[in-house]
Amino acid sequence: MIETNRPAAAPAEDEPDLLRDQFKQLLRYRRLLGAGVGIGLLGGVYLGISTSDTYVATADIVLRAPTDDPFNPSLAPDKAINIGSERQVALSSSIANEAAKKLGVTSKDFAGLRSGLQVTNPPQTMVLRFTYTASSPKEAATRANAMTEAYLLKRQESLDVTRDKMVKGYQDQRDPIVKNLDDLVKQINSMPAGTGRDAAYASKTDLQSKVNTLNGNIAKLQALDMSPGRVTSPATPPSGTDGPGIPMSLALGAAVGLALGLLAAWVRLVFDPAPRSEGDVARALRAPVLGYLPRPKTGGGPLLAAGEEDPRLAEEFRSVAFRLAYDSRFADRRRLLVVAPRGSSETAAAAAVNLAASFAETGKDVLLIEADLRTPVLASQLPTGAGRPRWSQSTGGQAAGGHSAAHGESGWPDGRQLVVDAGESGAFDLIPGEPVRNVARALTSSRATRLISEADSPNSTVVVLAPPVLSYADALALVDRVDGVLVVCDPRAVHRSDLSRIRELISGAGGTVLGAVLHAPLPGEKRGRSGRGGKATGSDAPAQASRPSAPQPLTRQPDQEHRQAEPEQHIPGDGTDTVALRTVRMGRR
Repeated sequence: MIETNRPAAAPAEDEPDLLRDQFKQLLRYRRLLGAGVGIGLLGGVYLGISTSDTYVATADIVLRAPTDDPFNPSLAPDKAINIGSERQVALSSSIANEAAKKLGVTSKDFAGLRSGLQVTNPPQTMVLRFTYTASSPKEAATRANAMTEAYLLKRQESLDVTRDKMVKGYQDQRDPIVKNLDDLVKQINSMPAGTGRDAAYASKTDLQSKVNTLNGNIAKLQALDMSPGRVTSPATPPSGTDGPGIPMSLALGAAVGLALGLLAAWVRLVFDPAPRSEGDVARALRAPVLGYLPRPKTGGGPLLAAGEEDPRLAEEFRSVAFRLAYDSRFADRRRLLVVAPRGSSETAAAAAVNLAASFAETGKDVLLIEADLRTPVLASQLPTGAGRPRWSQSTGGQAAGGHSAAHGESGWPDGRQLVVDAGESGAFDLIPGEPVRNVARALTSSRATRLISEADSPNSTVVVLAPPVLSYADALALVDRVDGVLVVCDPRAVHRSDLSRIRELISGAGGTVLGAVLHAPLPGEKRGRSGRGGKATGSDAPAQASRPSAPQPLTRQPDQEHRQAEPEQHIPGDGTDTVALRTVRMGRR
């Protein structure tokens, strides 16, 4: 047979597909997205209301450095003025004090006067931009202009003080020299001609040169243009408020909130231990996802989907069976073990029953073995009839039972077999489970091995249902006899680490994971109830099975009848305990 389904790992995906898949995964966290949008809208409302009565006025000042020739291109104003320092001076308390005197602001409101001012410097300019925020347009413009005037006045005073100090310094240096020069002139006038008078004339010339230099410096300082700057754009009362308005604030808030919601959803997605997609399940198990069961329309869905009003479930099981039939790993031995990760195995039981019905529909002789010996329920929930003497004749009857008892083997399988009516799909045989004292000995007995080996017969298929693989070791005891394992799980109720552990356990036991069948959470079952919240144990599994969740067929349990049967009573499976119902609702396993 040509192998058509052999991938050991998920196929590589294109980057656009991965991004599209991640975006779809983010949309799963609708509560986080809604919370982010809600917070953003609240912030937008607050922004719109808080800025509805806020007005901003702006005034611009171009700074100038003192110069004697403003048209000299070699003069660089940015070298003479430190714009950062000037900005700090404009924000200082001295400027605010000068403006407060002009505006008549009291000391009580002085802090509020300073808090409304903001001074900025546009890049690559010598401009200081005074921005004032107030509760009225007129007040904003008045205070902005007052601040600019106070700054220019203080800067003018500072420049004048600097020039006056320098002029005074030059004058202090010149006055002693002028006095000496006057005294020397008097001495020269009274001196006779000769070498002494010539030396005095040389000293006079030197002193006169120093006086001329100092007078030139003083004249140069007094000739400087000391204008601190000029107002290029005075503040005017604004025509509207500074805020973006309620509609724009809501739009901005919604956009920012959506971004925050997406960020929170992404963080939640990164730290979510559950598989985020079918690709995650395939990568964890290193096996393909064979199908995704649709959510049943009514209740928990029937155990046997054939003949139901909603054909989607039956068609999905047929698709899974078709993919298994064309997998060479299953076609070689035709033995399938169906398990759930942990918790409830209700959907795993439905998968095993419906896959058996699908194989029977193709004309194969199908045997369904209920290897769940802890809570067996299939015999009581399926439409069964009298068994046909076909399967494992060497394991049935009293002789086989006596022979096994002589060897110390358990009482299961005891030769009982039932025929399940699958409607239009046909019929298949069922080996019902039975509570035993030693489950491990029963599953590893030679009779169980011979029973599973019936799949070696031509046109035969064996489907084995086992308890959850992470809750009990029963499934691992059957892996080496069955080889092909089908994992049935709810991706939101199991961790990726659980799936990886299942693959490691099955591979270590000598088996192969053929694929996975995914399903939605069962009705009334909280998310993560079986995979995260509670770990099924041997003590609480029977308690869960005893909970009434769906109507049970009005028939006695075959295992109880077998234990209570007297020699003159009938043995279960002879046709007297047949259930006339085609489909029976599943109970909680």
